[in-house]
Amino acid sequence: MLEILRPGVQTSVQDRGRQGLRHLGIARSGALDMPALYRANCLVGNSPEAAGLEIVLGPVSLRLGRDAWLALSGADFHPELDGQPIGTGWRTPAKAGQILTLTGCEYGMRTYLSIDGGIVVPEALGACATDLQAGFGGFQGRALQAGDCLPLGAPHTLSGQPGCRSPDWTPLLRALPGPDYTSFSPSAQAAFWQRQWTVTPQGNRMGMRLRGTPLLRHQPIELLSHAVLPGVVQVPPDGQPIILMADAQTTGGYPCIASVIQADQWKLAQARPGARLRFVPCTTSEARRALQQQVQAGLRLQRMLAQG
Repeated sequence: MLEILRPGVQTSVQDRGRQGLRHLGIARSGALDMPALYRANCLVGNSPEAAGLEIVLGPVSLRLGRDAWLALSGADFHPELDGQPIGTGWRTPAKAGQILTLTGCEYGMRTYLSIDGGIVVPEALGACATDLQAGFGGFQGRALQAGDCLPLGAPHTLSGQPGCRSPDWTPLLRALPGPDYTSFSPSAQAAFWQRQWTVTPQGNRMGMRLRGTPLLRHQPIELLSHAVLPGVVQVPPDGQPIILMADAQTTGGYPCIASVIQADQWKLAQARPGARLRFVPCTTSEARRALQQQVQAGLRLQRMLAQG
């Protein structure tokens, strides 16, 4: 078991999310920084589909109920095991009864904890991810609270303490023009690509609100609701963009000026309020190549760890 002593701002059980259900109105959910959870799972010998914890800001304290291997990936929360510092991005052995403490981070916003065997909660619609907006999945469909005890899977036989480096975060987000791009004025199109956008505190796992030069359309025409995906950049009537995240609704009526490519969406998970972002034009072929490179990097890590 894994006992939650101090849950932090918003700690939840997440995996790779629900696939192929958006036509039924079911959000994907899952880790916002998917590559970070993938790395943490690889380090402790888990399947990439295994569930771990998504930890936002902090501080967080957890007690291990069995001997375990653990790994953290993402923002560096200055982790300590019974008061002794351990590294983010490394496989670390822990004994039953030890307490893992995460104090917080200066950079980034989320870290991901994987434990060998994974966190075992009932699947809901094919995944263990917590959908905080709909209130299902994960552990009782909610963020974790003090006193919660999470069951763990069977331990793995591992040796050594390998590590891996996380990619450097930058404020540049590659994006594709959206279906409503041409409905915006030339000055709005130029502002979207050339100006900086500030992350506001008004955001959650559904969407990230930005502040900057208002983006105006040629005419304020009402749109019919249409399908949307994580990464889509919507523009409500006030002209301030909203980037949809993993728990986002499946349809929306705001115009879509662009879409952040999948390979860069992990950066949104680590962008704190006040961060300044820039959108960079990207082609479809470049977006596919970037995602392929990200997938290949994950597979290389998995192979290297398997080979010892």
